[in-house]
Amino acid sequence: MKRTLYTEDHEAYRETVREFLRREVEPYKEQWDADRWIDRAVFARAAKAGIYALQIGEEFGGAGESDYRYRMIVCEETARINALSFNTTISLQDDLVLHYLLDLTDDEQKRRWLPRFAAGESIGALAMTEPGAGSDLRGIKTSARRDGDNWILNGQKTFISSGIMADLIVVAAQTDPEAGSRGFSLFVVEADDTPGFERGRKLDKIGLPAQDTAELFFADAVVPHANLLGEEGKGLPYLMSHLPRERLGVTAKAFAVTRAIHQKTVEYCRDRKAFGGSLTDLQHVRFELAEMKTEIDIVEAYVDKSVLAYNAGELTPIDAAEGKWFVSELQKRVIDRCLQLHGGYGYMTEYDVGRAYVDTRVQTIYGGTTEIMKEIIGRDLIASAE
Repeated sequence: MKRTLYTEDHEAYRETVREFLRREVEPYKEQWDADRWIDRAVFARAAKAGIYALQIGEEFGGAGESDYRYRMIVCEETARINALSFNTTISLQDDLVLHYLLDLTDDEQKRRWLPRFAAGESIGALAMTEPGAGSDLRGIKTSARRDGDNWILNGQKTFISSGIMADLIVVAAQTDPEAGSRGFSLFVVEADDTPGFERGRKLDKIGLPAQDTAELFFADAVVPHANLLGEEGKGLPYLMSHLPRERLGVTAKAFAVTRAIHQKTVEYCRDRKAFGGSLTDLQHVRFELAEMKTEIDIVEAYVDKSVLAYNAGELTPIDAAEGKWFVSELQKRVIDRCLQLHGGYGYMTEYDVGRAYVDTRVQTIYGGTTEIMKEIIGRDLIASAE
């Protein structure tokens, strides 16, 4: 069946994205992985080319374009060249940090932060996770207390994507220990201008090597009251309300990478000679490829429906959780099978499937684990049946 998600305008944009990646990302992505670092200059060029931050209004240097289909095209094209560290960093900007800055900032904050973000000069990070608080956000121990015109932050964050590179860090902190779920607030920490803030080590991961992940420390860190994001005490509702977009971003990446690696595997099996013919002469191989293609095509319908629902403001937390766990688990399963079909070559980093294999593993963890997604869905299911 022909995919009908995109219009001619979207396909024209695809050519823009493809050309940018060919020129600015593909020649450098392997070196970035080896260096465990992406050259920051590429983000300014990406923003100028319209690869991300499209939703920022024209008055702040953006395009004012909220159609998520453009974001999907970036996912698909970066997956096609297997630039997954770059894509994850772009997703962090577009699917996480940007929406806190768009939705929760006042006019003065928008003027301060959005122009540099739109230009790719400011990189953002979201600091929720702590050594003792991952999926359970109520376990956050980082504290913030009011001190005149400032807030004093104390605590530690870990597993923070782009924590080393980030200029603006959205930090979740406890502001009232007695208020329960109403006792948390969000702050924007400007990394270079915050006394008491320190970056810890760059964490050594098994995948996505170029996409930096860090520990962050706050020791009487002084944050101006003007950097409070939204209203005091509404931190947890803000975090929860932005999770559907984050989880849609994980789903989009998962789908795009799964399809791209499957297509590369079909090509490999067709060209690889064994037992007097190509691998695709073997019925078992054809069945494996056919089963995976069927699963991917069926998932495509849900992903496309989710994108259109998001555009219409109708993507629910349950919809996003279903897509996030199922598509990321499919990605893990399909890429494992694709690696198996590559044989020994699949275990070599010179093949895209080998690199995708290790990069894929985190997809079922960040943005909420598969188990947490099922719990969210299950609770809603039981509640709606009562």
